[in-house]
Amino acid sequence: MSAEQRSAARRCFGVTSFWWVIPLCAGIILASLMPCPVVGLIRLFGEIGPLSAGDLIAQISYARRQPEVRAVVLVLDSPGGTAVDTEAVYLELMRLRQSKPVVGLVTGMAASGAYYLAVGTDYIFAHPTSDVGNVGVITELPAEPSVWENVLATGPYKMWGSPRDTAMRRMEMAKQGFYQAVQLGRGGALQIERETLLRGEVWLGSEALRLGLIDELGSQAQAVEKAAQMARIAHYGVADLYGLAGLSPRPTPTSPPEEERAPRSRQPGLYLLYIPPEERRWP
Repeated sequence: MSAEQRSAARRCFGVTSFWWVIPLCAGIILASLMPCPVVGLIRLFGEIGPLSAGDLIAQISYARRQPEVRAVVLVLDSPGGTAVDTEAVYLELMRLRQSKPVVGLVTGMAASGAYYLAVGTDYIFAHPTSDVGNVGVITELPAEPSVWENVLATGPYKMWGSPRDTAMRRMEMAKQGFYQAVQLGRGGALQIERETLLRGEVWLGSEALRLGLIDELGSQAQAVEKAAQMARIAHYGVADLYGLAGLSPRPTPTSPPEEERAPRSRQPGLYLLYIPPEERRWP
C-alpha cells in the first residue's frame, strides 16, 4: 500500500471513529443526567392517627409522582389506629400499586390497622418473632339516651350520635371491610379459616407465614432486593422518603407529640387497633 493510500485510510478511519464517538459521548452525558432509580422507604412507627396518616400519604404521593422512585418498601412497627385514617392510607397505597410495586416489611408489629396496610402491598416480609394479625375492630358504645334538665336537643340521638345497635352494626361493617381487604391482598395464599382469622389473634411471624398472612421471613435488605426485582431494576439507590417528601423531622421516640400518643383517647369512633394488656382500659 502506497503512502497516499495509507494516508487516505487513516483519514477514513478518523472520520468513522468521529461519528462513532459522538453517539457514545452523547449517551454517556444523557446517562449522567438521568436520576438513579430509587427504592423508597416509608416507615410507620406507632399508632395510626391523623398526623401519622398524613405523613404516610405525603410520602406515598411523593413516590407516585417521582419517576426515579421505582418501588417502595413499607416498613411497619405499629399496633394500628383509627379506622378512618387507616383506610385513607390503604386507599393511597392501592393507587401507588397501580404504577409501582410496594413491598411490606413487618419489623416489630403489624397488628390490626397496620396489618390492614400490610395486605395493601404486593409482597409481605416479617421477622420470625414479629407480631402479625389482630384482624378486627373495637369501639366504645354510645351512652344510653337520657334527658338533661337544662339541655334541649332536636332528636333523641343528637347528643349521642346513634343508638347502640347502630354502633354495633357499623363495627360489623368495618370488620367485614377489613376481612375483604385481607382476602383481596392475600388471595389464595391464606391457609386459615375466616372464623379463626376474625378472632383477633396475634401470631408470630413464623406462624403468620404458615397461615399465609405473609409471604416470607426476611430482613429490610431482602425486602429492598425484592422491591427492586419486582421493579426490574439492577442498579439503584435506597432512600428514606420522609425528608424527600418535605416533612419536618420526626419527634424522638421518647417524646412524641401529645396528639400522637393515644389517638384512641381523643374521640369516639371505630378503631383498627391492638391494645396491649397493660393499656387495656377503654377509653
